[in-house]
Amino acid sequence: MASIALQKLVKRYDKVEAVHGIDLEIADGEFVVFVGPSGCGKSTTLRMIAGLEEISGGTLRIGGDVVNERAPKARNIAMVFQNYAIYPHLTVRQNIGFGLYTARLSKEEKNARIDETARILGLTDYLDRRPAALSGGQRQRVAIGRAMVRNPSAFLFDEPLSNLDAQLRAQMRIEIKKLHQELKTTTVYVTHDQIEAMTMADRIVVMKDGNILQTGTPVELYEHPADVFTARFIGSPSMNMLKAGNLGAPGQAIAAGRDVLVGIRPHDLVAVVDGEAPLDAILTLEGKVEAVEPLGPETMVHLVVGGESVIATSPGTVSPKVGAAVTCAVMPGKLYLFDAKTEKSLGRR
Repeated sequence: MASIALQKLVKRYDKVEAVHGIDLEIADGEFVVFVGPSGCGKSTTLRMIAGLEEISGGTLRIGGDVVNERAPKARNIAMVFQNYAIYPHLTVRQNIGFGLYTARLSKEEKNARIDETARILGLTDYLDRRPAALSGGQRQRVAIGRAMVRNPSAFLFDEPLSNLDAQLRAQMRIEIKKLHQELKTTTVYVTHDQIEAMTMADRIVVMKDGNILQTGTPVELYEHPADVFTARFIGSPSMNMLKAGNLGAPGQAIAAGRDVLVGIRPHDLVAVVDGEAPLDAILTLEGKVEAVEPLGPETMVHLVVGGESVIATSPGTVSPKVGAAVTCAVMPGKLYLFDAKTEKSLGRR
């Protein structure tokens, strides 16, 4: 295992700078997830760590050693891609063992490593099968096994679950997290899926336009986003973002003369279907229902408030009708305020 340090790391393609001098310390054994939209620089950063992209500026350290000029195979890291990259003509045993092809180990030692890797990944019963006889999740486990069998200092994952269906993605998230808890190997994971980031990471790194906007635990980023982008990117459904001036007198009172955006998470904006809004609500909004999405334990209510579209929630057993006028309530501590010009956080109310 090893720590990874990015110091003023830069990546340029001709005159275009894709990564703008980012700094990050990844502790030994930590599971860090890079998250952000397509083109934000997260995969490019991962590929620089792997040695698959040349570093244009700054310093990269793995285990304390500068590795800028070190070849990928000399960095003792293992990378897992979204397309599995396993050989269809080889068995599971042969695919996993391929990572030991150049290792100076006896045949017995290699077989022992393959058997232990297969045991950890639940692949023991499939060692003699070829990839065509496996499910998508099993193929991805084979790809992980081929990386894992080498006992690398760090695992690098580049959107490994994007080709799986929703049910398999959920299953593989748990399996990868359990694998990390057992092996405690430093892991850097890239995804555009914030649910993957929230459920798997020890720490999340939010990137946009080649810059790191914020780092923190999933709870820290959810509860204390530093800016509008992070607030809307972390959390599902996305945070509602409203201009305080469109919320009438209550919004003006909250803004206190400032040009403010008011953020409200859908789960904190409760549609009052029966009865009246709570007396201690910090803000009540009136809106017209455009659509409802019953999800069982709750219903997502899409409505228009002050000319803007928002999402609220109501209990799953009770939901308003499309076209109805409803009141939505927000309790104290659930409003996120942002400067409308800089989009930086102004705290919570």
